Formats: sequence, structure tokens, C-alpha cells
Amino acid sequence: MIKLALAVLFSLTYCLSASTAWAQTPKAAYPAKPVRLLVGFAPGGGTDILARLIAQKLTLAFNEQVVVENRPGANGNLAAELVAKSPADGYTLLIMSVQYAIGKSLYRSLSYDLERDFTGVCDVAFVPQVVAVHPSLPVKTVKELIAFAKTRPGQLAYPSSGSGSVEQMAGEMLKNAAGIDLVHVPYKGGGPAAIDLVAGHVSVGFGTIPSVLQFIKDGRIRALAVTSESRAAILPNVPTVSEAGVPGYAMSTWYGIVAPAGTSLAIVAQLNGAIARIIAEPEIKEKFLGLGADPLGRMKPEQFGAFIKAEVAKYAKIARDNRLQID
Repeated sequence: MIKLALAVLFSLTYCLSASTAWAQTPKAAYPAKPVRLLVGFAPGGGTDILARLIAQKLTLAFNEQVVVENRPGANGNLAAELVAKSPADGYTLLIMSVQYAIGKSLYRSLSYDLERDFTGVCDVAFVPQVVAVHPSLPVKTVKELIAFAKTRPGQLAYPSSGSGSVEQMAGEMLKNAAGIDLVHVPYKGGGPAAIDLVAGHVSVGFGTIPSVLQFIKDGRIRALAVTSESRAAILPNVPTVSEAGVPGYAMSTWYGIVAPAGTSLAIVAQLNGAIARIIAEPEIKEKFLGLGADPLGRMKPEQFGAFIKAEVAKYAKIARDNRLQID
């Protein structure tokens, strides 16, 4: 009887201790620790500003810190490489832009593959470029610019923030679509490029809205069109390039969040829902629009992944057609 009582007591003690241990070590929900959101460019730029707006709101939504980490270098490729090689656990993310889709076809050797090494999480924003000219150029529409350029092949120059930049892609797309010959002049950044357009050292520009908006408002450059599919909310009276006489032309700087390939579908879906809700908040929408960015957050992860692949193919064709390559 004593042996039986001891055995029962031992069994009860074991069960209680096991249940206590189980209660003390529950499976952690995501996120259970800080999340890093990497930015491949320096602080203060458009990518960084959007990332910080998202991170601040995600921190509140998750009750866990979402930290923006700037890793500038190699046109954003250093940050992309780091995220591509990170564990696929949802704790290291990247804010990606169209620059990465462009870069896949331009760089001879990248240590990561854009389509293989990432999974799309959520689209964030579109920022159109503006086709603008110095006021000394006697054109007020895209049609007039095309006609003017056709009578002066190779005489009109346009600046960009560097070889392989979104501004260069916008310029090359217009050259191809309109059959005109413009000369590309790469600068070390969008700021110097915009300043030289204002100074009249170059004739035509394809700057992003944030980089040229104040110059347009001041009348120091003339906006002819925006490069997006629809008009920009902050420049409602400026037509799209397609509306202005080049049907089918559409190109914007887009931003979105990606995670390492293999990240669980549940975590990706959780992030997608949280980011989409944040972008839909009136406060965030207002801040985006003030930056000249059209807020998105419309795509599911698989849709955003398919969009990235389509963008890679789009810019690969432009790179081939114009024999663009960066060592």
C-alpha cells in the first residue's frame, strides 16, 4: 500500500512539474524580439523616410521594436545581400525599390538573386518621375518636346542620379517610345542633377517628384508630364506621359517590403496585413502624399512577388535594347 501511494505521489509530482514547465515555456508568437528593417541607402532619403514611417507604426502594432538599419553602398546591393543571407524567420526585412529590379540586369555579378532569394511581403508606395524642362527651352508639352528633339538629334542632354538609375531608365524609355535622341549625363546623386537642370546646364529632366517639386512650384523648371500610369495627387494638373502623347508609357519609382526566401507564409501574411493597415491610416496617407508618394498596400504577398518579377523583365529589355551594363 505504501509503495502504491508513493508511486501515485510520484506520478502526480511529475505531471505537475511537467505542466508547470510547459506553462513557463509557451511557443512564442511572432514577433518575439526586435525586427530589423534594412535600408540600402543613407538616412534622410526617400527610401529611408518611408521605411521609418512604416517601422514606427509597426512597432506600435506589434508591441515590439522594429528598427530601421541603414546599410548604404553599391546602389543598395549591400543591404540586399545581407537580407538575402539572413535567416528566413521574419526578423530581417528589406525595403526594396525599383532600383533593385533595374540593377539585376545592369550588374555583371551580384551575390544574390532578386527573384530567388526574396519573398514579397507588401507594396508600399509609388513615386512618379516628372518630365521637366528648363524654362529657356521653347516647349510646353511632351509633344512639343518630342518635335523639338527630333530636329536636334543628340543636342539635348538629360541628367540622372547615376548610371543605371531610375532617371536614366525613364529617359531611355522615352527615347525608345518617341524615337528621339537624348544624351544621358550621369551625376553623383539626384540633388546635383536637379540643380544643374535648374541652372540650365542640361535641358530636360526626369527627376522624382520630391527632388523637383519645389523647383516646379517656384517656376524654375517647367513640368510637362509625370511618368506614372495616372496623375500624381500632388500635381493634379500635370498630365501623364501617356496622356501627353506617348501611349503606353508608364514608369515609377516603387517601394515595397521583402523578406528572405523561405520565410513562413503565416509570418509574411501577418506582415502584409499589418503594413497594409498602416498605409491605409489617414495620417500615414497624408504624410505619403506630402512626399509626392502615392500610398499603396494593395497587393497580397504573391501578387507583389509577381510584380517584382514583371519589373525585372521590363527593365531587362530596356537594358538589352540600350546596351546598358555596369561592371
